[in-house]
Formats: sequence, C-alpha cells, structure tokens
Amino acid sequence: MKAESNWRVARERTLHWADGAPLLMAILNVTPDSFSDGGSHNDPERACAFAAECIAHGAEILDVGGESTRPGAVLVSSDEQIARTQSVLARIARAHPAATLSIDTTRAAVARAALDAGATIVNDVSAGDDDADLWPLVAARGCGYVLMHRARKPSEDSYSDQYAQEPKYAENDDVVEHVCAWLRDRAQAAERAGIARASIAIDPGLGFGKSVAQNFMLMARLQEVVALGYPVVVSASRKSFLKAASGESRPVARDSASIAAALEMARAGVAVVRAHDVAGHHGALRRQAKNAEKTT
Repeated sequence: MKAESNWRVARERTLHWADGAPLLMAILNVTPDSFSDGGSHNDPERACAFAAECIAHGAEILDVGGESTRPGAVLVSSDEQIARTQSVLARIARAHPAATLSIDTTRAAVARAALDAGATIVNDVSAGDDDADLWPLVAARGCGYVLMHRARKPSEDSYSDQYAQEPKYAENDDVVEHVCAWLRDRAQAAERAGIARASIAIDPGLGFGKSVAQNFMLMARLQEVVALGYPVVVSASRKSFLKAASGESRPVARDSASIAAALEMARAGVAVVRAHDVAGHHGALRRQAKNAEKTT
C-alpha cells in the first residue's frame, strides 16, 4: 500500500489520501450562473439531493459555492452568498455528519456563516487578496484552507480558449515557475498570519488567467507544484481549455476529457481532485489506483 499523506481540515479532523489515490471533492454550485451547471442546484432541495448523490458515488468532500467564478462573472454580495449557501450546508451537515464540507468563497462573512453551519474548509480562489479579514478568521477557527493562484479576478478574466495572446507571468515566460513561486510565497504569508501549515492546501488555478497551452503545461509539470510540500487541490473539470483537446463546446460534454486529465494529475501526486461528474471520476480514479497497486 502506498504511503498516506495528511491534511488537517479541523482541529479534530484530518483527511488522509494515498499517493496516486487523491480524495474527490464534489462541486456543488448553488448559483444561477455557473459556467457548467448554472441553475441545476439553485434550490435547497435539489442541492441537498445532489449532495447525497455525490456522497453515495464516492465524494469525500463537498465544495459548496454561492458565487460563480467563471470568466466574466459578476460579484455577488456576502449577504446573497450566505442566503444561498448557509442553509444548504446546515442541512447537508445534519443529514451527513461524517461528510467533509467546504465553502467556496473569498469573503470572511460568508466563510464564518459556512463554518457555523458545519463546513470545515474554506476554498479561497483569491488566496486572501479579496478580504483582509479572511485569514484571521481561518487562523482562529483552525479550519482547512485552500489558496489558489489566479492572475485575474473572474470579472476581468477570459475563458482560456479565448486569449488573443498568452498572458505573461514572468520575464522567462515560464508559467509553472511563476505559479510555484507565487503559491510558495502566498502559503508562507498565510502561515505568518497564523494559519497552521498542516491546514493549508494549494491550487495552481487551472483556467484562471491561463491560456490553453499554459494550462496543459501546468498539468504536464504538476509534480513541481506537488514538490512544494503542501497538499495540492486541482480541477480541470469541464473547463474551457479542455475544449481544445476534446472538441466539445458544451461543458457537460467534456466529462471524458476531465476524467482523463484527473487521472494524469493523480499520477503526479495531487491530494484532491475537484469535479462535477463524481461517479465517473471516482470509478476511474479507483481503477487506476488498484491497477497501480497490482504493479508495485
């Protein structure tokens, strides 16, 4: 059996995963405008039913978001995010007390309400840039924390297959070196702010301000991100850069390409794969892990 790694997501809860067998984080968008499934779960009853389905299909973490982070998305107030997510989280926590719940937000008020409702992870695509009160809250609560690299806020971003020119990140134009350095520096800053190292996970932010080629380069060299020593959370699920590989214009039709990407990233040693199609990802990841065990 491969060695296990750990991510502390609460003072009394630690998640474990084996190398090559990452945890699965289900995407639950309680929004009307998600790029992939906008409106599908924009109702507490449907959201809770989908959460139960994801758990049954093998999701270890449920990531609930009340604000779309798709390119061009408009900001949603903290009050509206709370109205969309808090009751859903509370209902899921009551129905599935063993489930690990995450709130996808950049706002401290939203995170606080979610943690009060039963979430134990804050998934922050801004890495603390959007709200100065978020890091002190995470430090005080001792919850899990995901910080992600993004080059632009969603309202200023473009889909990765729509850049006229590749975004520039460094003088040598090596997106992987830039992302690694940025994530390392930001994680260290979070530690200095009082967030425990054991609670921090990092996300290279596939699709967030990167071109198609840059996304594939990050995937190909993902081991460099893993080598930073923090649990790595990744998501290629249904993103626009996969259109270049699959030819599918509809996000939901990219599930096969999403699974193929997840399998490659699992081989690189990531901790968590975030996905829409939980059943498909879980089955493929489990088969790959079992086959790898047979050959070792």
